[in-house]
Amino acid sequence: MRLIPATAPAPVLPRRRQVLYGSAFAAAGFAIMILTLVGMYLEARAGQRSLWLSENAIPLTQPNVMFGTLLIGSVTAQWAVYSLARDDRGHSYLALAITLLMGLAFVNQTWFLLTEVGLGISQAEGPYFYAVVGSHLAMLGAALVFLALTGFRALGGSYSSRNSDAISAAGLFWHVTVALYAVIWLAVYIMK
Repeated sequence: MRLIPATAPAPVLPRRRQVLYGSAFAAAGFAIMILTLVGMYLEARAGQRSLWLSENAIPLTQPNVMFGTLLIGSVTAQWAVYSLARDDRGHSYLALAITLLMGLAFVNQTWFLLTEVGLGISQAEGPYFYAVVGSHLAMLGAALVFLALTGFRALGGSYSSRNSDAISAAGLFWHVTVALYAVIWLAVYIMK
């Protein structure tokens, strides 16, 4: 009787990371759009330096607190990624909840800031200001929806240390959102 040598099992291919790459491309698209709007804002401000914000003033307290809020959210988003990668579900859920809370607090603070500034759309700086702030709010809204959906799927047991790409992707999207706000904070609120 002739023995047939056993063949080695097929090598395990590395997992594809479609969600992570897709989120990176979406975040890059948002970044290009927001950076273009910030560039347009700066160009318009340079052309009308003496008239820019002559009728209205942007307070610094709210943008500074908003930046701190997003930074705290960035720390907790990374905490969620770290915890889920180590199968620490309780801390991951807590970190996701805190990140969502920080995002909602940022939306509330932005709304308050917009009512305090009182820029009219007919003023020269109005459309640029609202385009920059509104596009960033849209990106933040997308980040909040992404975090909420991945949080619900994590609650359902879809993610673990072996499959945590979606939480990592949501964290990446959140970090890009925070980095873009740092640019907006400097260009729009600090440099006025």
